[in-house]
Amino acid sequence: MKLAIAQSTISWEAAHTAVEAAVQEASRLDVRINVAVADSAGNLVAFLRMPGAFPQSIAIAIDKAYTAGGFGFPTADWMKVFGDNEGMKLGFSAQPRLIVFGGGLPIRSGGALIGGIGVSGASEEQDGLCAQAGLSAIGADQDPA
Repeated sequence: MKLAIAQSTISWEAAHTAVEAAVQEASRLDVRINVAVADSAGNLVAFLRMPGAFPQSIAIAIDKAYTAGGFGFPTADWMKVFGDNEGMKLGFSAQPRLIVFGGGLPIRSGGALIGGIGVSGASEEQDGLCAQAGLSAIGADQDPA
């Protein structure tokens, strides 16, 4: 029996680079966002809030990173996971900190889940573009889908 296993996690340097790249993309899109990076356990590693971004979106961005990093798939995919199961839709969406709409992406390196990035404050599509910019800036694995 193995007592412990090694687990990779996102570095503070990569997390910082990812949030900065997401904010740069938001500036390009002329929107104001909050962006968070969490490790795969949901612990906040980096956060940036643009002046003028909705303060209510602070927690949403952090929770998108928590959700994507913990479950290992984009927050926008939750409705596909639920399918027609109304119980799952109601049950999961009622869980604290679980976000079931777009703007959160898992962060993988060499196939290993090392965290998540969450963006909130613009449209769901724009949030996703900003999150993707963060992943691209750090050379994270790209979703094959």
